[in-house]
Amino acid sequence: MPNLDVALKSAMSIDGAIGAALVDYNSGMTLGVAGGTGEIDLTVAAAGNTDVVRAKLRTIEMLNLNDEIEDILITLGSQYHLIRPLTSRTGKGLFFYLMVSKSGANLAMARHQLRTIEKSLEL
Repeated sequence: MPNLDVALKSAMSIDGAIGAALVDYNSGMTLGVAGGTGEIDLTVAAAGNTDVVRAKLRTIEMLNLNDEIEDILITLGSQYHLIRPLTSRTGKGLFFYLMVSKSGANLAMARHQLRTIEKSLEL
């Protein structure tokens, strides 16, 4: 079972990966980051997405859906941003954040690989 550093390194091996982070959506704090660019502050981007996760969780609750988020996809002009809440007992309140280049990534494979990494992560 990989630890956080191995999981982030694995996320960065996904085709088209730009950056990856593990984030606490209750506090907005980033627990670990990998990759990124000079123009993109992954810590700020990851923390900003806590609002997205919280809003969706509130909406699910208001609608009494009795369901959970598998992942959230944000599509930009040149990038995909994937948000995947952790489902393990020890990962409660955390999510993986992965940024990939549209031109270099296969979205279905990126989602599959991120799901595999999330399931094998041991915190």
